[in-house]
Amino acid sequence: MDFDLVTIQPIQAAWLSAENISLDVLRLDKIHPIVSGNKWFKLKYYLQEAVALKHTTVATFGGAWSNHIVAAAYACQEAGLKSIGIIRGEQSPALTATLKLAKEYGMELIFVTRESYRKKAAIINDYATNNWFWISEGGYGEQGAKGASEIFQIADFSNYTHIIAAVGTGTMLAGLVLSAGNHQKVIGISSMKGNVSLHEEVLSLTALQKPGATFQMIHDYHFGGYGKYPKPLIDFINDVHSNYRLPLDIIYTGKTFYAIKDLVTKKFFEPASKLLMIHSGGLQGNKSLPRELLAF
Repeated sequence: MDFDLVTIQPIQAAWLSAENISLDVLRLDKIHPIVSGNKWFKLKYYLQEAVALKHTTVATFGGAWSNHIVAAAYACQEAGLKSIGIIRGEQSPALTATLKLAKEYGMELIFVTRESYRKKAAIINDYATNNWFWISEGGYGEQGAKGASEIFQIADFSNYTHIIAAVGTGTMLAGLVLSAGNHQKVIGISSMKGNVSLHEEVLSLTALQKPGATFQMIHDYHFGGYGKYPKPLIDFINDVHSNYRLPLDIIYTGKTFYAIKDLVTKKFFEPASKLLMIHSGGLQGNKSLPRELLAF
């Protein structure tokens, strides 16, 4: 991965200056066109472990538009490993652009019903004789959090008062909590509706290294639920790109940037706060949209 491509993009806006607040965006989406955003960090130690244990095949889980699936396929190919994707939902006549890419990178796709997908332990048990190395959906787990904690090694972020990121499985947020300073507040914007278990899941990944760690999870900006993208969100994403040349995705970063703007205008942050938003990538998911919806 080329960390030299990562930039810190300052956002200049009246809604920020009116509250005497600064906002920068860590452009992790620039790291790599496929293993984008936080994906490499979350996969890094799992793949190292798979190689060390002499596994030849890695298996993992995801949906038809999963950023994790296509990133895992590419990363495994680069590591000389075979990859298996357990895909949520029955196979459609035509593969999504994401799954086509995953297949191009050598991933074997196994489709399971949504009901079966919820029983991941049973799926793993079904293939126990294959000696595959399993990675949880989204890279969730201590190794994923350990990798995500290294995001803070890219630059010195100690001057920020708040670190803000989208939350899917909570793995990246756990890594940010592990590496944040005691003077910094870590805030996660959940992309799922009512997924209150996220708080405990993040705590479980930080308990050993940072017991009693504090962070805040906000559940008010899901726009109807995971994968929902009503017109106000699409319009907002287009406006952000027009105003700041900042591309956002419909699942994670678009909702996170919206949350930041809304919270700033509602005086959630103290004056003189310095905010850092982690752009966690995921832009390939926008390919699920009709082409005319987004202006970029």
